[in-house]
Amino acid sequence: MGAGVTRDAAWLFAAFLALVLLAAAVLALRRYLLERGGGTVECGLRLPAGRGSWRLGVASYQQDDLYWYDALGVRLRPEEVFPRRSLKVVSRRVPGPGEEATLGPDRVVLEARTDDDVDVELALPSESLTGFLAWLEGFPPNY
Repeated sequence: MGAGVTRDAAWLFAAFLALVLLAAAVLALRRYLLERGGGTVECGLRLPAGRGSWRLGVASYQQDDLYWYDALGVRLRPEEVFPRRSLKVVSRRVPGPGEEATLGPDRVVLEARTDDDVDVELALPSESLTGFLAWLEGFPPNY
């Protein structure tokens, strides 16, 4: 009886390990698919600004929109879309001690507002800040 229980436990553990590896492979494939077009950056999101909890994810610069994808999501569609024309940076700051533990080191928090008066906070790596601001302000002429 003891050998049968051990064998069953080994099979259950192997099945659990296979599921974990499959989930990791799906997340890695999704991240690869999101990043292959370029213009992506790790980005924390808090919506509404100052009151919600931070969600970690990836932001993708598109021609007219900023797409935000949840880090642990499985969908290839963005969870949030911010039109580039309506997104205005109100201020920037360093994360507080509690925020830094969630967001990671060397992040800059941008407080932004949309034309619909929705306040949002984006937490970007400091080395990505210039690229984001250039994308935000870089409309083609007569666009």
